[in-house]
Amino acid sequence: MNLPTVKQLRYFVALESTEHFGKAAEACFVSQSAFSTAIRELETTLEVQLVDRTNKNVTVTHIGRQIASEARRCLRDMENLVELARSNQLPLTGELRVGIIPTIAPFLLPKVLPPLRQKFQQLRLFLTEDITQRVHEKLMNGELDLIIIALPYALRNVEVHSLFQDRFLLACREDTQHTRPRRYIFDELNPESILLLEDGHCLRDHALSACHLQDMDKVSRFTASSLLTLVQMVDSDLGISYLPEMVKDSTLLTGTNVKLWPLPDANYREIGLAWRRGSAREAEFVQLGKFIRSVWEGVSSQ
Repeated sequence: MNLPTVKQLRYFVALESTEHFGKAAEACFVSQSAFSTAIRELETTLEVQLVDRTNKNVTVTHIGRQIASEARRCLRDMENLVELARSNQLPLTGELRVGIIPTIAPFLLPKVLPPLRQKFQQLRLFLTEDITQRVHEKLMNGELDLIIIALPYALRNVEVHSLFQDRFLLACREDTQHTRPRRYIFDELNPESILLLEDGHCLRDHALSACHLQDMDKVSRFTASSLLTLVQMVDSDLGISYLPEMVKDSTLLTGTNVKLWPLPDANYREIGLAWRRGSAREAEFVQLGKFIRSVWEGVSSQ
């Protein structure tokens, strides 16, 4: 009996997710012609049509959807097999694929990566930056081993290891027309004076929750697609915002008149690691989490 290869299954899962040969090939770091050949070979091996190529956009057939689901399960089993083998090796050696969200990556990684590389010199780290929903999907699909995210966030079938709390601070110009930074009172804010990231960024939800922003009339209709854009909007005094404390010593505010001010209440998001439940590398991931926490605590105390 001819069996499909792991490569073919990975390619087809990518195609089923993107429904686009070009994007799927790019995600798999292979040419589109080689990618298409592998999909045809998979169809020949399985003796079934997986995709409909007659339309302008790729359409995965009904049986193709079912096979993609089983392929993901097979790939996860293969990942578990590799993890089991690696569990007999020295911890934090070899390849580790980590997903991290963009509201953490530029502030945490520059502080953590240098000592991490020095401490674990045989560790090969591959980083993927994306929003929480997508890094979680990649984790569950076996494309990532571990993710660094902000909590709380609804996650299924994962174990979570808390790293540290990241307080929210008021971000505005000192001469802002929207509030008195040193005597900030939420109820005194004008309608639509709060600027936030667009939907899809968990930082928006965390700010709304942690800072008790129940009066949505005070939240602007205009949103930002990135922290950089958000800071520029605040710098133009289009409104005020709430930024995590980890941005304080970064270059994000360089060249702007935006300053950070403490908030009256203890408002924070929690930074944590997450991995697939039942992973054979759990002890290794916990060790990594403890190392990251110790580094961050050392940096924060300076």
